[in-house]
Amino acid sequence: MKGKICSFGEVLLRYSPVAQGDWIRQASMPVFVGGAELNVATALAGWELPAAYCSVLPPNSLADDIVDYIDSKEIDSSRISRSGKRIGCYYLPQGNDIKQGGVIYDREYSAFSELTPTSADWDSMLEGTVWLHLSAISPALNEGVAQTCIELARVATKKGITVSIDLNHRSQLWKYGKSPLDVMPELVQYCDVVMGNIWSANALLGTPLDADIHARGQVSDYLDHAKSTATNIQSLFPRCKVMANTFRFDVPPGGLRYFASLDTAGKQYVSPELRTSSVVDRIGSGDCFMAGLIYGLYQQHIPQDVINFAATAAFGKLQEKGDATQQTVADVKSHIPTSFILP
Repeated sequence: MKGKICSFGEVLLRYSPVAQGDWIRQASMPVFVGGAELNVATALAGWELPAAYCSVLPPNSLADDIVDYIDSKEIDSSRISRSGKRIGCYYLPQGNDIKQGGVIYDREYSAFSELTPTSADWDSMLEGTVWLHLSAISPALNEGVAQTCIELARVATKKGITVSIDLNHRSQLWKYGKSPLDVMPELVQYCDVVMGNIWSANALLGTPLDADIHARGQVSDYLDHAKSTATNIQSLFPRCKVMANTFRFDVPPGGLRYFASLDTAGKQYVSPELRTSSVVDRIGSGDCFMAGLIYGLYQQHIPQDVINFAATAAFGKLQEKGDATQQTVADVKSHIPTSFILP
């Protein structure tokens, strides 16, 4: 492929206070620039692929600093428009995970949340783009943004652009009267690559879910379910040629085990199972996996190499503080097991 990989989403500031009020006594709170789609673009640019980012930021000095930061990562920021008054943010105490609760969103009335399908000439915005990446987080904000994502994906498909989506499920954001099942199938019909897990696919697309799968807990059971989910999605959405599922399980007291699968052309490819006894920062691991998936597919690597790279990159991100990975391609490749056996 030749051309830009454009990620579309909201720039977010993550405020990461120390728990139990220590942030007040210290008069300090770390802030990270992120957002799922920007994390993907940051990883791809770091891996020397032509990454671009499309978003909306207000015309103020704080947003200027963010654009400068994006430019410093060698991401094409020319698709960032300037309007509105607020930058979206969220608060997540240190050591917490978005999926485990404790997150406080502050995204209403942000510049990005005011998008509508007619906010831009999407056809022109996609010039020079060969890959468009979206996530399920944006459509969860409100009806206008949801319809904007659908329109953007529709235009991209019409232009022959590959479209990928991460099925990030953020239940706290779906509060505007529409359920994920009212919105996401219409969007995913335009997607060529879908990444998620068996639980998010059930919540966002209505695919069947074995509620008792944890009771068995065997890797083979999870992989069989992943294959069934992929087959179901590819049947419901014929454009989808690649489906990836990730599996991340806590290992007390603070460890984690991780593996992933990729289903394409009727075959399943499985990553090594990776384990760690401690985690530095869980934020952005899934985004790093998505970037790894795009990295391999964009360069037309064989499926086994694609899933090995994506899973190893995602696992490596768990040991980095901040929202986006700083791993190089060489870093990731050096940690891919040369042989592995899943139990």
